[in-house]
Amino acid sequence: MKAQVYTAYGMPEVLRLEEVEIPVPKEQEVLVEVYAAAVNSWDWDLLRGQPFVTRLGGLRKPQYPILGADISGRVAAVGSGVQRFKAGDEVFGDISGSGWGGFAEFVSVKETALTLKPENFSFEQAASIPQAAVLALQGLRDKGKLKSGQKVLINGAGGGVGTFGIQYAKGVGAEVTAVDSGDKQNLLLSVGADHVLDYRQEDFTAGGKRYDLIPDVVGNRPVSAIKRALETGGTYVMVGGPMPRILRTLLAAPFSARFEQKTLTVLVHRPNHEDQQVWKELAEAGKIVPVIGRRYPLEETSEALRHLGEGRVQGKAVICIKEQKDDLTRI
Repeated sequence: MKAQVYTAYGMPEVLRLEEVEIPVPKEQEVLVEVYAAAVNSWDWDLLRGQPFVTRLGGLRKPQYPILGADISGRVAAVGSGVQRFKAGDEVFGDISGSGWGGFAEFVSVKETALTLKPENFSFEQAASIPQAAVLALQGLRDKGKLKSGQKVLINGAGGGVGTFGIQYAKGVGAEVTAVDSGDKQNLLLSVGADHVLDYRQEDFTAGGKRYDLIPDVVGNRPVSAIKRALETGGTYVMVGGPMPRILRTLLAAPFSARFEQKTLTVLVHRPNHEDQQVWKELAEAGKIVPVIGRRYPLEETSEALRHLGEGRVQGKAVICIKEQKDDLTRI
C-alpha cells in the first residue's frame, strides 16, 4: 500500500510517499481501507517535533512513522475479538490512540477508536469530524458547561474546532462571537456566528465587552487580558496555544477562581467513540455542516501540512485517498 512516511523531524519536505506492507489487525483491531484523512495541528507539531513535548516517546526520531489521526473509510477486515464492526462497514474516527497512520491506504486501529459514519456524509466530510469536533464539544459542553442564552466568544474560530464550535454553540442557544482574520468573515457568518471580529483590527480583550465562555484555539492573548473579557462567573477554556501560555494559564487559575470568580482551564483532548457518536447524530439530523477549505490527494500531503502550518486553511484540510465506490476493494 502507499503511505506518507517520515523518519526524521522537519518541515513537510521530510515526508516520502512509499510502498509499505498492509498491516494485519490484532484481536481487538479493525483494518480500515482509508478513503479520506483530515489534517490537524497535532500532525504539524509531530512532523516538526515542536514543541519539544511532542517528542515524548521519540526523542531523536518520530515514534510513529505515518502521521494522520482523523480518518474515514471502509472496514476491510476485523480481528477475532471485534464485536461492533464487520467487513464493509463505513466508519470514521480519531486513531491517535492507536498509533496514528491515517495518511495511508490502509490502517489497523483499535475497535474503540471508531464510529459508524453518518449515512448522509461523504467520507471526506466524516474525516473532518473526529479531533476538531470532539475538541469543540469537550471545550463547550464539558469544560465550559455551556447553557442557552450565554455569550460565547471563540478565539481562532476559522479552523475546524472553531467552525464546529460555532455550530454546536448556536444549536444550544448561545450568542456567538467569532474571532479570526477578516478574510474568514463570510465563512464564519455562514456557519452561524452572530458577530465576527478581525483580530488584526480589533482586540476583543480591550473593548470592554464581556463573555460568559471563551474557548481559545490559538492562545494569542495573555491571561491578564483574557480575564478582562470574562464575566464574573465566566469560564476561559484554552483548547490550543503555545506551551508557555498554557503554563501561565494553569498558574493563574487558582488565584482567579478564588478572588475573581473566573474559571481558567486547559482542555486535555480525550478521543472517544461516545463523543464521535454525538456528532454522528447531529450530522444525520442535518444540524452541522463540516467546512472543508481544501482537498488534496495523498501525493500532496506535504503541501496540505505546509498550508495548515502557515495558517492558510479555512475550516479543514482533507487528504482524499480513495474515491468512493459501491464495491469493496479486495486485499
